[in-house]
Amino acid sequence: MIKVEQELTLQNSSAIEPVAEISSYLLAGGGKRLRPALLLLSAGYAGYRGDSAVRLGAVVELIHSATLIHDDVIDGANTRRGRPSANSRWGNHRSVLAGDWLYMQSFQMALTERNFKILDVLIELTQDMVEGELVQLSKLGRMDLMEEDALELAARKTACLFAGCARLGAVLGNLDDAGEQAMADYGHFAGLAFQLVDDVLDFTASPEQLGKPVLSDLKEGKVTLPLIYALESAGSEGQRLVQTVLEEKGFESVRPEEITALVRKSGALDRTRTAAHDFARRAKACLNGNAKSDFGRALLAVPDFILDRDN
Repeated sequence: MIKVEQELTLQNSSAIEPVAEISSYLLAGGGKRLRPALLLLSAGYAGYRGDSAVRLGAVVELIHSATLIHDDVIDGANTRRGRPSANSRWGNHRSVLAGDWLYMQSFQMALTERNFKILDVLIELTQDMVEGELVQLSKLGRMDLMEEDALELAARKTACLFAGCARLGAVLGNLDDAGEQAMADYGHFAGLAFQLVDDVLDFTASPEQLGKPVLSDLKEGKVTLPLIYALESAGSEGQRLVQTVLEEKGFESVRPEEITALVRKSGALDRTRTAAHDFARRAKACLNGNAKSDFGRALLAVPDFILDRDN
């Protein structure tokens, strides 16, 4: 991970000043670096020991950073990880172009591997994330979403990058098709668990823990799984409260505490946590009991880390 950080710094130094300023600001903002860690662990689990894992670890972090910049522009977000977002500091135009540069730089780095399979994985996951954003935009403000809608969005927007990280590790280790698919499935289920924990934290964590305002998803018109579950038994009054927030795009006539109470009372948070635990269990099962190495034991612990986080 130290080498990944060094690679990120090196790549950032090659950018022109307008991009480097935004990129260094975002990378210095912290984050768990879970995606490059997952790639490194997967590569080690697959038996690979080399510099390509470090390079690709930096690649997936740059792609993740690019998506964060673009997401904040689309959502009109003012904060990210407890600090002003890039778009609130430098404006939408410069932020979008910086995100574009990060995408292109990440693919230029990946090209140095001269491995079409690596490019196939990166292109597929990037397309999935873009499609996920487009699907989400088409569903903003809608209260008729079902559980499968929320899970499809989670798969496209979050889990696909986790799956790609784990698959890239398997590619570096030259695992057979079955082994590669098992690693991709591991990342997919871990990513779904990650997103569902995020959805719960939006209702339960403090702004300091989240690094952004609570209930920001609802303000942006996103009806996530806990709210979908809550609306199943909310009654006309509960539905009216949610509809009002969606129409006003904020908490003007309705207090945030009313929505939080609605979700808590319905049991939706426990139900979402249960779903997250199930996905974590399914991720572990993809290792097929082969967790005897340090890398295997670490991969076995990642889903628990995802479930236990509070930010």
